Amino acid sequence: MFAKGLEGWHLIVIAVVVLVIWGGPKLPGVAKNLGESMRVFRKEMRTMSDEKEADKKAKSAESHPKDSKAESADSADKN
Repeated sequence: MFAKGLEGWHLIVIAVVVLVIWGGPKLPGVAKNLGESMRVFRKEMRTMSDEKEADKKAKSAESHPKDSKAESADSADKN
């Protein structure tokens, strides 16, 4: 019976009022923590991306010098 008269925007207004009354002093701290968490998350994602690129470069660098070293060793054995 009570829920029939409430619409979505009513619940949003009630939630905002409750948040302002009881959570007002805590909002700056919550926002600061959220910002720091986002910063750390982006930094870790950037680090992971850089590590993947470094691994790809290392693998490609490993494959090319080995081929040239093997060819030079084969040519030295022939002489």
